Order: sequence, then C-alpha cells, then structure tokens
Amino acid sequence: MSSMGSQPAKAGLRVGVIGAGVMGSNHARVLAGLPGVSLVGVVDPSPAHRARATELADCNSFETLDQLLAEGVDAVTIAAPTHLHHEVALACIAKNIHVLVEKPIASTVKEGRDIVAAAQKAGVTLMVGHVERFNPAVAAVKQAIAGEDILSIAITRVGPFPPRMSNVGVVIDLAVHDIDLIRWFTESDIVEVQPQLSSAVAEREDIALLQFRTANGVLAHINTNWLTPFKARSVTVATRGKYVMGDLLTRQVTECFGFKPDGSYSMRHLPVGHDEPLRAELIAFLKAVRNGETPAVTGDEGVASLEIATQCLETPSRPAATSPARKGPRRVAG
Repeated sequence: MSSMGSQPAKAGLRVGVIGAGVMGSNHARVLAGLPGVSLVGVVDPSPAHRARATELADCNSFETLDQLLAEGVDAVTIAAPTHLHHEVALACIAKNIHVLVEKPIASTVKEGRDIVAAAQKAGVTLMVGHVERFNPAVAAVKQAIAGEDILSIAITRVGPFPPRMSNVGVVIDLAVHDIDLIRWFTESDIVEVQPQLSSAVAEREDIALLQFRTANGVLAHINTNWLTPFKARSVTVATRGKYVMGDLLTRQVTECFGFKPDGSYSMRHLPVGHDEPLRAELIAFLKAVRNGETPAVTGDEGVASLEIATQCLETPSRPAATSPARKGPRRVAG
C-alpha cells in the first residue's frame, strides 16, 4: 500500500459507497477492482453489513456519511434504502460530489426532482442505477430493434419472495426496471397506464400486470410477481420486420425475421457480450464523471420511470361495466 501512498496523483478518482447491503457490497467489490479508482470506503450503520462489505472489497468502512465525507471523495454510489436516497444525495451534492444513485431514484417523484435540480445547480454528474440497461442481453435486444418500427413489447420478471425485503412491492422493486427498458427501447414516453395489482401473500402488491401505451404508439406489457418458485426474466419485442426474444438470465437473444407469405421465416442467435452489468454501469458512470458527459441514465430518466411506477400504484382499476366507453367529460355523481 505504501508505494501507492507516495504517488497520490495516480490514485485516480476517490469513490465511496453508501449502503452496504447486497447491492452496496457488490458496488464496493466492483469499484475495488477498477483501474483508476481509489475506493475510499463504504458507509453503513450496521456492523454486520460493514463486515461483509470490507470482506468483499478489502476497504475501509465508516458508520456515518460524515466520516466518509471527511476522508474526501470525488464521487459516491448510493445503495442505501430508498427512503434515504433524498437526504444522502443532497448531502453529497452540496459538497460537489458526483452521484450514482441506485434505482428507484427516490421514494417520491418530488424527492427525485429535488435531487435532479440540486445536481444541475451544482454542476455535478447524476446517474441513476438502472443496471438492467447494462445487461448484455438487453443491449443486444436494443441493437436488434434499432431503426425498426416497434409494435409491441412484453417483459416478464418473476421469482420467489425476496429475502431482503424493503418496504416496497413488486412495482417499485422490479417493474421500475422494465418501465425504464420500455422507455429506452421505444425512445418514447409512456402516456397511458393500465395496472392490475394484487397483494396475494405480502402486505404490498406482489403481483402486477401492467399495460402501457407509449407516445409513439407502442403497446407494452409487464408481468411481474414474487409468487414464482424460480427466477425468470425475459423480453420479447415485435416489430414490423422481426421478432426478438431475449432471456436476461441465460443471456440468449434470438431473432426471427424474413417472414414469407407461406408462414416460413428465418431465425438466428445474436451475439451477446459477457460483461458483468454492474461493472459496465460503474465504468459508464466514472467515464461520465471524468469527461463531464451526460450519463447513460440521467436523473430525469430515473424520475420519469419512478413517475410511471407511482402512477401504476395510484391508478384505480375501474369495474368494467361502469367504465365509460369513450373518453368524454366525467359526470359527477350527485
């Protein structure tokens, strides 16, 4: 270590990790192995969490954010519980520190907008950790549909009840990933939401069937739950010219194309990279910090996905018989 100490200029970016749960510990592990990065340490009030992170990343740990900030950091990744994102991000931005905040950006859209405004005013880089965009299978699907006329998207993200339970249901925990992917695939905003939610076993919703229409007319559907005994993650995209299927776990992406009038078509497997998504994401964040560029997932995009997720939770499902057939002025019941 001492040889590094004698050349502080080469130590690279000083980065800290806030939150040493499952995600934060992984952030620390990846950052510890990146060139041009000096991992200053992780912050977590829990001694058990701190022990796990320091074991994974062999770095210092701190009980409070102030202790980390006193060490001096250029950038932080925030993997603390969602309800702390707002307070922690604002404290870091106030010290002109660049911030990557895990998804969802905050507990509420208003808090998310606060973070975005503060980062803009301070001129620091703010990126939101929608790591699924960096899944090589997702990148392969995105590449396959580039320039195509997209018709529909269906995403399945299901699995067993997670042991690490935060105070959110499947929409904020899982579907927010897919809302972001729909916006990214279509390069359009979601303008209509039709959610069906159920709390079958858990306190919060543990089944969600979400339907969307984007501004450019794509229909999208998300099926997510915590009731499936095994994990499944898949994306299918239908365009005028092809049908693309991606398994995000096995990372196999297949495309059907060349549809003939007799019903025949061709099929091929697409090449998919092997990067660890989190590593690719953190490299992208640090590159944006170093070059002062717009990050891969901006604060505004993080807020937009949270806003749609929130809308899904707030939209009441109306009984079919009473829902008006046409969108007209609502009659107020006397």
